[in-house]
Amino acid sequence: MVIKKKFKNVLVVLGGTSGERAISLDSGKACVKALTNMGYKVSTFDPKIKNFNLINKISTDVIFNALHGKDGEDGVAQSYFEYLKIPYTHSGVISSFNAMNKLISKEIFIKNSIKTPNFFSIKKSEYRKNILLKIIKNKKINFPIVVKPINEGSSLGVEICKNRKKLFKAVSSLLKKYPELIFEEYIGGQEVQVAVINGVPLGAIELIPMRSFYDYKAKYTKKAKTKHVMPARVTKNKYNEVLKIAKKAHKILKCRGVTRSDFKFFKNKFYILETNTQPGMTSLSLVPEIARHKGYDFEKLVEKILLDASVNRWKNV
Repeated sequence: MVIKKKFKNVLVVLGGTSGERAISLDSGKACVKALTNMGYKVSTFDPKIKNFNLINKISTDVIFNALHGKDGEDGVAQSYFEYLKIPYTHSGVISSFNAMNKLISKEIFIKNSIKTPNFFSIKKSEYRKNILLKIIKNKKINFPIVVKPINEGSSLGVEICKNRKKLFKAVSSLLKKYPELIFEEYIGGQEVQVAVINGVPLGAIELIPMRSFYDYKAKYTKKAKTKHVMPARVTKNKYNEVLKIAKKAHKILKCRGVTRSDFKFFKNKFYILETNTQPGMTSLSLVPEIARHKGYDFEKLVEKILLDASVNRWKNV
């Protein structure tokens, strides 16, 4: 019996212009291969090469969003898809913007009683060394301090500063590229990440980076030799607890499709760092690995994400 597919023609949007372009290309190509193997008619679109507006010149039933980073997971691409009224995967405009902006997402987490590291932000126009030190003192944040842009992904621009000298150097360098930075207390302990799809937690994986922290190289290069432990090495009760927190984060951010929430587990408490609305789909990516443990092969995972596609993605969440 031939099963009629919900969508026939799929446009995979990949690449883009962000610092995560290479990862997006890898994710997109993997998804193209999976969709083609399942019998879908697949074409691709790279916003770096063609303007988003040209998507309406392509005959497609649905968009599989494989973009990462700026313009791909911050609501910009999603705005185009909504304007064109083409069903698309992953989260909608508002949830993508809120999740990508670390200040907004952390405020949402705090409002909903989800623990997150103590933090504050400074804009480029406000920055003075004495002001920075005063805020650090008032916030009772000790070194090391984590400094990062408010809206980057894949740990781009993240610096862990062990003293004032390194802090000032990192801030000076980052403010040349970014208009606003977030300063966060460093939380030690285990790195735990949870995948959620269509509101249902798939599992939690633990990461043991050989580098100082789980940065861009640790995430995407085999040479970094980051160890993956599935399931995460916590008690059963704590494992279920982090799944519930990730599910709650997915829900309160009004996310759709698949997300990956990143946590630190320290002194028997989970601290959420962020929720990613466009998690990687490369050979080293965590969501496919977590999904395999749950019984989803890569093709099944990709199709599950695809079949959730729609327009008006902020509704019916």
